[in-house]
This record gives sequence, C-alpha cells and structure tokens, in this order.
Amino acid sequence: MAQLNHKRNSLPEIAAQADIAMQLERATNQHVAAGVILSDLQRDQARSDADVEVVRQRIIKDQELLDSGSINDPKQLTNLQHELESLARRRTELEDVELEIMERVEGAESAVTVLAEQMTSLSFELASVTESLSQLTSTLDADITEVQADRDRISAQLPSDLMALYEKIRAGHDGVGAAKLHRAQCEGCRMTLPPQELQSIRQAPADLVVQCEECRRILVRTSDSGL
Repeated sequence: MAQLNHKRNSLPEIAAQADIAMQLERATNQHVAAGVILSDLQRDQARSDADVEVVRQRIIKDQELLDSGSINDPKQLTNLQHELESLARRRTELEDVELEIMERVEGAESAVTVLAEQMTSLSFELASVTESLSQLTSTLDADITEVQADRDRISAQLPSDLMALYEKIRAGHDGVGAAKLHRAQCEGCRMTLPPQELQSIRQAPADLVVQCEECRRILVRTSDSGL
C-alpha cells in the first residue's frame, strides 16, 4: 500500500499538470495585459487618425480658397500660403506619429494572436495530461482499494496487541514496521545481527515476536534467515 500510495502521489503527470497549468495561467495573464495595451493603442490610433483628418480637411479648404482667385489682397495671399506650408509640415508630423502608432498596434495585435494560440495549445495539453492522470489514478485507486481489503482481512486475523506494536513501529520507521531476517541481516536497517543475538532468536519459540536490536522492527523469520 505504501508503494502504491507513493506511486500515486509521485506520478510524473502530476508535475506535468501543475507545470502546464502554471504556463496557461501566465499566458492568460499576458494575453489580458496585451489586450489592454492593444485597446489603448487603438484609441491612440483613432485620435491620431482624427488629428490627421482635421489637418487634411483644413489644407483642402485653404487650397480651394487659394485656387478660387477670390483673394486679391497680396498680404492675405501670403498669409494663406504660409498657413498651407505650416499645415503641410503639421500633417507630416502627425502622419509620422500615426505611422508609429500603427506599427505599435500591429505589434500588439501580433502579441495578442500569439498568446491566444499559446493558450489554445496549452489548454489542449492540460486536458490531455489531466485525462491521462485521471485514468492512472483511477487504476491505482482500484489497486489500493484491493490491497486495503487484503490488509484488513489479514490484520483482522492477527492479535490486537501485535497489530498495535506493528503500527507503532511503522509510524516511526518510514511506514515499515516489519522486515525479513535474511541471512542474518535485518532487511529493514541492513544491519547484520551479531552471533549472540542470532542465537537468542534461534532459541526463541516460533510464535514469539522478535525485534531487531538496531531498528526495533519486527523480524520475520524464514528458511533463509540464517538461523
């Protein structure tokens, strides 16, 4: 059960799911921020377009007035020509600003598109790994349930004081309350038992609970214990 629980809690899909979810959250936040930037730039572009249009209409109006021949005063004509020159310079400046904003809008639109594609891709990845994780955990949960039933059946046949001792030892020894005595070595702590301890165990009744002097785990005696 300990092995199954460890396997269930350390499935690589768990880490993958968390990593993809974090990437998706980051991409989502970046997409929202990019969208706000794009919206601000689009407003700036609309204002810039409007400024350019105002100047363009003013140039058209003044040019039509100049071309009409209705102004005979030389001073007025000179002032009108100067105004047209000034408006032309102003239009050039505004169009440069407009072009810069358009380029920034294009960059922001590209960023929004790329981030949206990342979100879609990550969403598919997250759904896939979540489905795989669900299938794996369901299988392991079924195995754990089966092993738990076997454990309950076996523990019910054991003396309550032995089970209490076993659980107490297991709680303080990484979940392992008993270990095989294999060729004079405790497989719990990997210590080789001294001859006098082996002799004591050899002489002990088969139903007597013996423990490792080093780690205090219950020793399970078999034909390979070296007794």
